[in-house]
Amino acid sequence: MTGSLTAAATAYDTGDRSARCRPHAEQALRTDAVVWLSSVRPDGRPHLVPVWFHWDGKRIVAFSKPNARKVGNLRDQPFVMLAVGTPGPDFEVELIEATAELPSTPASAVMPTGFGAKYRELLRRAGLTVQRYAEVYSQPIVLRPTRFLGYGGHGWDAGTLAS
Repeated sequence: MTGSLTAAATAYDTGDRSARCRPHAEQALRTDAVVWLSSVRPDGRPHLVPVWFHWDGKRIVAFSKPNARKVGNLRDQPFVMLAVGTPGPDFEVELIEATAELPSTPASAVMPTGFGAKYRELLRRAGLTVQRYAEVYSQPIVLRPTRFLGYGGHGWDAGTLAS
C-alpha cells in the first residue's frame, strides 16, 4: 500500500525556522517506534498515548481506531504536543507542537511507503498484516509540526548543585 496524502495534508510551509528539528530529533523521528501524542479531552484534562507513526520530513502520519478517545479530542481541538526520543545521559528528547488533521481518506489509501517495513516485527507479534492494521486503524491522523522544542541538557551545573 502506497498512497499520497490528500491535498489538504500535503502542503507544509510555516515560514518559521523553529519548525525545523535538530539532527538528533530527525533521527528519532525516522527510527523510533512510537511518538507520544498529547491531546486535550473535552473537559480540559490531558490525554497522552503512544502511537505508531511515519515521518516524511515534513509531517507525521499516524493511524487510529476511528472511535478512539484521541480522535474525538482532535476533532474538538486540533492542537497537540508530541514527544519523541529516548532520553540518554543528556536527556535529549524533542517536543513538537503540531496541528492535527483527520482526513476522510481511508488509511489503506494514504499508508506511507515503508510503514509496513518499519513495523514488520511489531505487526507480526500483534498478529496483524499491514492490510489488517489499515482496516482496524482506519482513521489517518496527519500531524503538521509548527514548532520543534529541543528539550535536553542536564538542567544543572556544579554551582547549582553546591547550593
